[in-house]
Amino acid sequence: MSAAPAKKGVRNSVGGGGGGAGSSAGGARGSVGQSVKFARRTSSGRYLSLSREDIDMDGELAADYTNYTVHIPPTPDNQPMMDGAEPASVAMKAEEQYVSNSLFTGGFNSVTRAHLMDKVIESEVTHPQMAGAKGSRCAMPACDGKVMRNERGEDVDPCECRFKICRDCYLDAQKDGCICPGCKEHYKIGEYAEDDPHDVSSGKLHLPAPGGGGLNTNKSLLARNQNGEFDHNRWLFESSGTYGYGNAFWPKGGMYDDDLDDGDGLGGGGGGALPEQKPFKPLTRKMPMPTSIISPYRIFIVIRMFVLIFYLTWRIRNPNMEALWLWGMSIVCELWFAFSWLLDMLPKVNPINRSTDLAVLKEKFETPSPSNPHGRSDLPGLDVFVSTADPEKEPVLTTANTILSILAVDYPVEKLACYVSDDGGALLTFEAMAEAASFANVWVPFCKKHDIEPRNPDSYFSIKGDPTKGKRRSDFVKDRRKVKREYDEFKVRINGLPDSIRRRSDAFNAREDMKMLKHLRETGADPSEQPKVKKATWMADGTHWPGTWAASAPDHAKGNHAGILQVMLKPPSPDPLYGMHDEEQLIDFSDVDIRLPMLVYMSREKRPGYDHNKKAGAMNALVRCSAVMSNGPFILNFDCDHYINNAQAVREAMCFMMDRGGERIAYIQFPQRFEGIDPSDRYANHNTVFFDGNMRALDGLQGPMYVGTGCMFRRFALYGFDPPRTAEYTGWLFTKKKVTLFKDPESDTQSLKAEDFDAELTGQLVPRRFGNSSPLMASIPVAEFQARPLADHPAVLHGRPPGALTVPRPPLDPPTVAEAVSVISCWYEDKTEWGDRVGWIYGSVTEDVVTGYRMHNRGWRSVYCITKRDAFLGTAPINLTDRLHQVLRWATGSVEIFFSRNNAFLASRKLMFLQRVAYLNVGIYPFTSIFLLVYCFIPALSLFSGFFIVQTLNVAFLFYLLTITITLIALGVLEVKWSGIELEDWWRNEQFWLISGTHT
Repeated sequence: MSAAPAKKGVRNSVGGGGGGAGSSAGGARGSVGQSVKFARRTSSGRYLSLSREDIDMDGELAADYTNYTVHIPPTPDNQPMMDGAEPASVAMKAEEQYVSNSLFTGGFNSVTRAHLMDKVIESEVTHPQMAGAKGSRCAMPACDGKVMRNERGEDVDPCECRFKICRDCYLDAQKDGCICPGCKEHYKIGEYAEDDPHDVSSGKLHLPAPGGGGLNTNKSLLARNQNGEFDHNRWLFESSGTYGYGNAFWPKGGMYDDDLDDGDGLGGGGGGALPEQKPFKPLTRKMPMPTSIISPYRIFIVIRMFVLIFYLTWRIRNPNMEALWLWGMSIVCELWFAFSWLLDMLPKVNPINRSTDLAVLKEKFETPSPSNPHGRSDLPGLDVFVSTADPEKEPVLTTANTILSILAVDYPVEKLACYVSDDGGALLTFEAMAEAASFANVWVPFCKKHDIEPRNPDSYFSIKGDPTKGKRRSDFVKDRRKVKREYDEFKVRINGLPDSIRRRSDAFNAREDMKMLKHLRETGADPSEQPKVKKATWMADGTHWPGTWAASAPDHAKGNHAGILQVMLKPPSPDPLYGMHDEEQLIDFSDVDIRLPMLVYMSREKRPGYDHNKKAGAMNALVRCSAVMSNGPFILNFDCDHYINNAQAVREAMCFMMDRGGERIAYIQFPQRFEGIDPSDRYANHNTVFFDGNMRALDGLQGPMYVGTGCMFRRFALYGFDPPRTAEYTGWLFTKKKVTLFKDPESDTQSLKAEDFDAELTGQLVPRRFGNSSPLMASIPVAEFQARPLADHPAVLHGRPPGALTVPRPPLDPPTVAEAVSVISCWYEDKTEWGDRVGWIYGSVTEDVVTGYRMHNRGWRSVYCITKRDAFLGTAPINLTDRLHQVLRWATGSVEIFFSRNNAFLASRKLMFLQRVAYLNVGIYPFTSIFLLVYCFIPALSLFSGFFIVQTLNVAFLFYLLTITITLIALGVLEVKWSGIELEDWWRNEQFWLISGTHT
């Protein structure tokens, strides 16, 4: 029985993976044996898998009890012969449409499958990029499949006769002699010849392989091993030596010939001759604090430090002999308070401010130039992560609003991808994200057309005041009214999803019960012995949800379900796509780019017996999944309750990464701002002293700590590599010494590998560190290269040539998505360094602080980005109980850090001294609560015992106390001045410090 899925059967290996999962995991799991799975093709072109038990049952019942599955990657027998440019381009569109309309599942010891979904949500889908978008039906007899579509959602006609045909029928026609079923003629090059991937007239430049020439698609489609079977490894990884979009080698005879002729290596990126006529314009500026404020601040720190030394010396030399126990308690507490104060104040001696220039960013990266004649965006890609775990605790409407604000951010659409991690595997979250993708069809163009801020629809429509302020277009009021009505309907659909899913599941389960009862009657079995049918959770297209069911069942529980991957919005086309002027359209978007960023839903596989490492494990799964699918060199992570409040915030962060010296920056931390807090902020929820004071001060050292949501990472730094250049601090005086850890390759055409960036990393150790996914390992040097700043000045020592990232991104194909399913499997991290050196670090409640510490310890720097308009907004605890629980969790994580190898005492020489002090304070500050609690009891003990902490009140004691108090007040006033916080906020912070220190 051979292998054409359209025929009678499909041969599968038990324990192997279909598609990418089998190739990457086959070595670990091995082949257990051979079994036969039968399949038949339905009228819609889908394939129905049948087990032996299903064959023995009644045909109608068996059909109802099975799931629609498509084995991937497609075998060579199921591929077009690619005769000419036009069939190749149509097949590419067909594969892209197939990927975006399929729900991919897989995991440990299971076959990776693609479930072709006719219906993602029950409401109507209109945007052509979204899964489940409606289209014309195939004109082939007995086939109801959907016709292939282009970027606008218009039907793709492979033949000049305009015969409507779906993907599967088109592939069958290609196998049967490449003859059109309509006109009975060979397929000719029609109106889609302009989509030839090798045509550069439209500005689409595709880089060839290192061996020269274009990529041979026939070779990929016909890749077989010696015994004639389809070789999955060659299918997925035969081009692993090439880097595709934005790669590290440059084509001969292309637009970078002038760059390759320059051999002096200035700029370290092979950027060629520098434009002498244009002076270098920095993207960012560092602005020190005014001397009139910072100088007195430093002087008062020194004065108070010496006064504390004299005071404590006097206290030790003058004990209270009548109550040594009371004197001893007080002196120990005061010594600790002085030490804790010193740890807190020393890192604050060099606070700075920073500013960005967005106009220069646009001029450098998005303006036509000799290296970028078409004016395409040369900015690097960005992958945005949103994590959620429980739709009951984290409302899906809040998560959907966060997704909408991300999709509408002001960044090149083709460079942006959004990934949603649902660690609970809930169908409610899945369908809410699909509804959000559908509503984005209206919301995102509306935001672009009228420059809406904020781009969270719930927050925008809740703003009090005149909405027309600053709006210039005459149709704004009409458009706003229509979008508001659409959003109200969107909220009704979201809020009605739980009941809709429950009613749908009850109806399908009742149908299954009736069919089982009917089957028992027809077979003559006793109806009283009716087997119990599982109470499943059903999707909108009438199939079982592969994730968590409302009634837990084996393989469908919170800690036991398959990995799920769904491309909600497929990658956009590289060129702008403007709306069409049509009276039937809700809003006129004829002058607005209606493309949407790629949106992916992901739920990693969970199985009993595996440590899934909570949020850190989910974030690492997102890192691997995104590396295979989009490989954005930068990653921005959000909690599901934090949304983008400033559409320009991402560009401001990119200014730091793309500026001179940006290659040494591991992450950009934004301050966390909150809404919905009472005006008095009685529990210091805004935490402005920390975010505007401590973090701004650390920005003047090696950089702020990573404190969770709202942080943009360099993907290469998350992989555990060292920066290209760093500094080491040696000796008692911490003398600074600059160190270059790795250099640029000697040739621009050299194919970089992961081991080129780490002297200790060999080819054999790469899989041990990153796992056995070849596409993941091949993506590492690509991400490193694309994250480099422009080599437009001799001072840029590690840059890339201008125009290197203007190449369109290749479309997604089934093997790529199958490999993404493989890397989110529960077994993938076994015997690797994920969570230990690579990605988010495991083993602590505060994984964010530990992850940032590891990066600083390797010599990376970080930057604190404060924007004029708050970049992101989120929610915070609004009652004392939740606030104290939050503080207790932070304190627990700090204690874990102190008693682990992440203690700052054990840091490397690459960590600056004052940065080391700051991290030391993170691990030590929870112990202050012990001494604070004891010190609070001293007045009561003095009252009951009749003794005081000193034997007599003399002038020296009072003088020291007065000086300490005055310097403390002066430092508080000056800190309020340079940090820009309100005096009331500072006072609230001091109050809550005492409350939390004595209650947690």
